[in-house]
Amino acid sequence: MFRAILLERSSERSGPRLAKLEKSDLPEGDVTVRVSHSTLNYKDGLAFTGKVPVVRSYPMVPGIDFAGVVEESSNPRFKVGDHVILNGFGVGEDHWGGLAEYARVKGDWLIPLPKGMSAAHAMALGTAGYTAMLCVMALEKQGVTPDKGEVIVTGAGGGVGGIAVLLLSRLGYDVAASTGRPEEADYLKGLGAKTIIERKELSEAGRPLQKARWAGAVDSVGSHTLANVCAQMKDDGVVTACGLAQGLDFPASVAPFILRGVILVGINSVYRSLADRTEAWKRLASEIDFNKVDGMTRTIPLSDAIDAARDLIDGKIRGRVIVDVSK
Repeated sequence: MFRAILLERSSERSGPRLAKLEKSDLPEGDVTVRVSHSTLNYKDGLAFTGKVPVVRSYPMVPGIDFAGVVEESSNPRFKVGDHVILNGFGVGEDHWGGLAEYARVKGDWLIPLPKGMSAAHAMALGTAGYTAMLCVMALEKQGVTPDKGEVIVTGAGGGVGGIAVLLLSRLGYDVAASTGRPEEADYLKGLGAKTIIERKELSEAGRPLQKARWAGAVDSVGSHTLANVCAQMKDDGVVTACGLAQGLDFPASVAPFILRGVILVGINSVYRSLADRTEAWKRLASEIDFNKVDGMTRTIPLSDAIDAARDLIDGKIRGRVIVDVSK
């Protein structure tokens, strides 16, 4: 038997619990992984709390990320003993995920753990770090270089935002970090932010076209925040949108896109090509300062994941949380 967080919804039981399951309970897949570490992302918090219908079938083991070692495989890409990681592909939503001691998945969803990166560090980054890297790659692809001007990161106190600040500053960008927690200013400056922006400056309805300030943006918030960021972009500025912490709506006008040539790039981290995934993780392994990642990360046992997921949704968690599923 193995331990897992199990989400249930029935007349008899509802919500998350720490359960003991049989390996025969695992869903279909051609690779079975003994999971060593997982993590908590905003989407995991939504799954735990049910605030947004993230989970598509029950019972469900949540956890959109995991790292571990292959224990069984009929997939030619992997053999027993390989170290692997997984992000996305509906895992933790419609296929059992990583907050368990075992996971069985399609091998095509896995990539090898990058050389020189531990499983714990991979989950310190997780989907948050991987998404942040995809945002950076999108900015680069659209020609946003450090000499073009300031780049703003919204939701900077969260996982995606914090790692985006760390990556962009390390690559030479001048980074402004937007946060609703002014007490986190020193923390964000430690990650590399040069300027701190109060969340309320962006989170309320604003004019469709505002003073041009930003050459690029990483937005994990959505709603009015995303609309205001777009309204403040310089000519040919690029905004990468990857989150919805404030809401799914986008109360904006076409003015920034027509009058300034602003480009809005949606970042889909769930269903991404193997080439993009491999490149993003390769760059994370080579460009992340893991000493700083350690400073923005804490590790919890599997049994604490339920409470931590609630704290994440309530905005009580800074940075990243690693879940050591063996504890």
